Amino acid sequence: MAAFKCARVTGDLSRRFLDSVDTVLFDCDGVLWRGDEVIPGAPELINGLKRKGKRVFYLTNNSTKTRAMYTEKLGRLGFGAVPGDVFGTAYCTAIYLRDTARLSGKVYLIGGRALSEELGAAGILHLGSGPDPVSGGMADWAAVETDPEVKAVVVGFDEHFSYMKLTRALRYLQDPACLFIATNTDTRLPLEGGRAIPGTGCLVRAVETAAHRKAQVIGKPSSFIYDCVVKECGLEPSRTVMVGDRLDTDIQMGSTCGIRTLLTLTGFSTLEDAKSNQDNGSLSLVPDYYVDSVADLLPALVEQGH
Repeated sequence: MAAFKCARVTGDLSRRFLDSVDTVLFDCDGVLWRGDEVIPGAPELINGLKRKGKRVFYLTNNSTKTRAMYTEKLGRLGFGAVPGDVFGTAYCTAIYLRDTARLSGKVYLIGGRALSEELGAAGILHLGSGPDPVSGGMADWAAVETDPEVKAVVVGFDEHFSYMKLTRALRYLQDPACLFIATNTDTRLPLEGGRAIPGTGCLVRAVETAAHRKAQVIGKPSSFIYDCVVKECGLEPSRTVMVGDRLDTDIQMGSTCGIRTLLTLTGFSTLEDAKSNQDNGSLSLVPDYYVDSVADLLPALVEQGH
């Protein structure tokens, strides 16, 4: 059996690793916090990296917050950040529709307040946010009213997801010219105490199943969020690392984009998962490095100051 390619970052390797990096891209949920419970030592690491002149960006698949909302949460939990440091799927979905797809019509939105606000800020007209209770019977559902100006369906996290929303999305997506966009496909959202709730991927799968179509995904492992960072901020891939807790999103995206990857074991994926991927030949799902927690990098960071 081949030696495990993923190296634990500790001791001298920690120092060499930090010396080789100028830009660090961090996932958030499961990496820096779980719910509203901060990972011990994570704020000290982030702020220490910045004091050493490293650039830090936050790349999250979570579509429940705008850039401004994430900046507020980061500050409240002890992380220094400004909105331009945050690349979430609510913001990046709006950017994709405005700048890449150049959408000329409206969006039917399955999503919450953050997505609605980011679409609005990008000048994208949309409808569908909020509750849509069931009324009538099957014949009424099949003939549910639609807006002829809708040219895209966007699916993000939506606490008001319902049968009627699924039905409306199906009506729009029966037109093959209608774009079908998903913010992300994460199936679970980790919370405090090891708890979790169903993630956006569960909603996306329901719409895909009904529509007999696959969504174009904006979030990781798609490279689009990374491309947004490159376009807005610039970076040198050889001196950039992606830090995440999921092999199928964070690590896969880093591999796709040709940057180094670091798995932290405070969230979704395990070291056993990574070893299994290597044994199966799925090397793009095997990180270059791992740590038990991002706080494991703190000692080497402190040493760099002496």
